[in-house]
Amino acid sequence: MSISPSLEFVGQLEVQVAAPITVGQGPMGLRRVIPILGGRLSGPRLSGEVMPGGADHQVIRHDGVVELVARYTLRLDDGALVYVVNSGLRDASPEDAAKLLRGEPVPPERVYFRTAPVFETGAVAHEWLHRRLFLGYGERDPAAVRIRIFMA
Repeated sequence: MSISPSLEFVGQLEVQVAAPITVGQGPMGLRRVIPILGGRLSGPRLSGEVMPGGADHQVIRHDGVVELVARYTLRLDDGALVYVVNSGLRDASPEDAAKLLRGEPVPPERVYFRTAPVFETGAVAHEWLHRRLFLGYGERDPAAVRIRIFMA
């Protein structure tokens, strides 16, 4: 028996970010930290705010691929708090990657940007978040990140 994967749209994150803090070149690549200023999560399964204080920790590898791990907290519309660890990859042509690093816009269809968010909450109403896998499709513009989250 063969089962084809299906994805259910959960919500879209719109996250405002500050200018990157460049830590420097290390053995794994160029290390950067991008502070999360806040934002909004809107969708049929989850909605609420992205609380300020999180950050996206990135390593730009020697092959140009960006490995990222963003950690932040959501306050859902019902008051529940949800901790998120969103790991992923961003890959683009060398020209488009250079534009992104300079803070210039690049059409999202030219950038591979996928994440795998993991949620943690003490809210009983949202325990279902612990029982599913999620996939995010990301877009980056100079001052914000958009991630459409799907449940697999």
